[in-house]
Amino acid sequence: MKKIDARGLSCPEPVMLTQAALKTETELEIIADCPAAKENITRYATENGFTVDVKENNGEFTFTIRKK
Repeated sequence: MKKIDARGLSCPEPVMLTQAALKTETELEIIADCPAAKENITRYATENGFTVDVKENNGEFTFTIRKK
């Protein structure tokens, strides 16, 4: 599973990294601390046939994204 650390990046950068990775990956873990990323990454992944599990810990979001 590919892992991406997007902490410190503002939207839309975490979403753009997610889009690029999901072109070749079927599983992805991404960590982001931008509150807008929670909604944007989740929406992008689900609209493109992936399941998303999001965990929040002290303002950081860990997304586990898998192809359905």
